[in-house]
Amino acid sequence: MTATIEDVARAAKVSTASVSRSLRGLPGVSEATRDRVRKVAARLGYVMSPAASRLATGRTNSVAVEVPFIDRWFFSKIISGAESVFRANGHDLLLYNLGDDVGRARFFADPQLDKRVDAVLVLCLALTEPEIEVLRSLSVPIGLVGACVEEFLDVRIDDVAGAASAVQHLINLGHRRIGLISGMPDDPMRFTAPHDRRQGYRATLQAAGLSVDPALEVHGDFTMEGGTAAMAELLSRPAPPSAVFAESDEMAFGALRTSRRAGLSVPGDLSIVGFDDHDMADLMELTTVAQPVRAQGNRIAQLLVDAIGHPGETRSEDRTLPTRLIVRGTTAPPGQHFARSRHLVADLFDHNESAGLR
Repeated sequence: MTATIEDVARAAKVSTASVSRSLRGLPGVSEATRDRVRKVAARLGYVMSPAASRLATGRTNSVAVEVPFIDRWFFSKIISGAESVFRANGHDLLLYNLGDDVGRARFFADPQLDKRVDAVLVLCLALTEPEIEVLRSLSVPIGLVGACVEEFLDVRIDDVAGAASAVQHLINLGHRRIGLISGMPDDPMRFTAPHDRRQGYRATLQAAGLSVDPALEVHGDFTMEGGTAAMAELLSRPAPPSAVFAESDEMAFGALRTSRRAGLSVPGDLSIVGFDDHDMADLMELTTVAQPVRAQGNRIAQLLVDAIGHPGETRSEDRTLPTRLIVRGTTAPPGQHFARSRHLVADLFDHNESAGLR
């Protein structure tokens, strides 16, 4: 007859939950107990199944992670940070790659979600009230990165302050016409960062007595290709900016590519600041606002692990992690030689428009 978890528990004189924790290497049991359970399990020929683990602990040992785009650098970095913590505590990840508004609707309409996971982690979305109600109804810990909902756990940065530090740096250098490359304001995924960083950009200009010019705000979709096209659009303006704040480093990389193809010197003719401190930012000498991306994944995962292990406890942690401006080689006082490359800029803009990069 095949041994069961109850057989191991009786022989080792412990509970089935202790057997589960011992065999999965989780904390909460002494080394002596863990060693005794393993020896009994080996003697009885017992191998723990996922179903037995759920029966013993009442948990699935899985966490759902909702990610807007799994192939984007920012999201993959957060997932990597979270996964290391979940794995160390015996939890598997169920990744839900939304991709678009259809995928988002499907995720929040999944009636089986509460039967599959012990917690849910949602990355960087401004949740609607119906979506919040769906998550509340699951009766499991909910973690958010980049957003805040009462009674949910959250980890975030101050995007407004981070953007403000970038724009203030450019103002301090003497720039007065500062462009913005941002995310789409009507993006169906409703990301939180574009709105907050745009707010920081505008508020800082106004505080310095500078006007907010809608002609200097263009959209780049948070990709290098989007930044390439957006920079060409900015440089084609009758009165182009002398500096640009891109809401992500990947868009800033695209802006650098367009500027250099146009024959502009960065930072001699044009200054560019990004946001994130992407792995390639140092190599590109990009001035940027650094945020602790992987640490956000670590922190929210640990909060969720603690909440899973201590159900029913009231927790209202709000974790706002710091950002910092890193000044590298893409910013300097305004240059004097911008006009010499205007014809190249116009040619680039025409090329990007015909290639469908706008």
